[in-house]
Amino acid sequence: MTNGVTNPWLPSGGVQEPAQAPIASVPRATGPERPQLSVPAPDKVDQLPTRRVHESTGLWIVGAHGGAGESTLAALVDAWKPAGRAWPTLEPAEAVTAIVVARTNVRGLTAAKAAAKQWASGLVPEVQLLGLVLVADAPGRLPRPLRDLSRVVGGGYPRAWQLPWVESWRLGDPVSLDTAPREVRRLVDDLNILLPNGASPGATN
Repeated sequence: MTNGVTNPWLPSGGVQEPAQAPIASVPRATGPERPQLSVPAPDKVDQLPTRRVHESTGLWIVGAHGGAGESTLAALVDAWKPAGRAWPTLEPAEAVTAIVVARTNVRGLTAAKAAAKQWASGLVPEVQLLGLVLVADAPGRLPRPLRDLSRVVGGGYPRAWQLPWVESWRLGDPVSLDTAPREVRRLVDDLNILLPNGASPGATN
C-alpha cells in the first residue's frame, strides 16, 4: 500500500520484503517483481509476439505498441537496444533484461496493461522486467482520467517512470543525455543501478 492506495496488481500480502535491507540508492519496487501465476493471460490478439535475438545487450527496450518510443530511448545509451514491438528471446533460452515503453494516451496505456498481464502470467519467463516507461504523448499536464489510468497500469510493473514531452526530439534534434530533461537523466541513472551488471557503459553524448 502506497499513500493509502492498494495496488490491485499485488496479492493481499503486498510486495515481499527482501531478506536484507535494500541498498538505499536502489530504486524501490512499487509493484510485482516476478510473474504471478494467478494473473490471467491477456487475449492472444492483445499479446506481444516474441522475437529471437542473436546477441546479448545491457538492456532491451520493448515497445508496447507502434510509435511508443523505444528507438528514442535506446539512443540514450550505447548498451541499450530497441526490441521493437516484441519480447526478445535468446537461443538457448537465457534471461534477458528489459523495460516496456508506452505513450500516455489510452491506446498506449491499454497496450502497456496487456503487456504487464502477459509478463505477470508467466508467458515470457526469460524476461527479467525492470519496469515501465511512460512517455508523454502531448505537451502539458495529463488529463485526470489518463493520470488515473497510468497509475493503475504502472502498478502492474516492478517500477514505473514518466517522461515529459520533449519538443526538440519531435523536431528531429539529436537524442542526447546532455540536453535531455532531468526526468530522462534520472531514468538512466535508475536503470544503471538496477541492471544486473551494474551501470550500463557507453552513455551517448
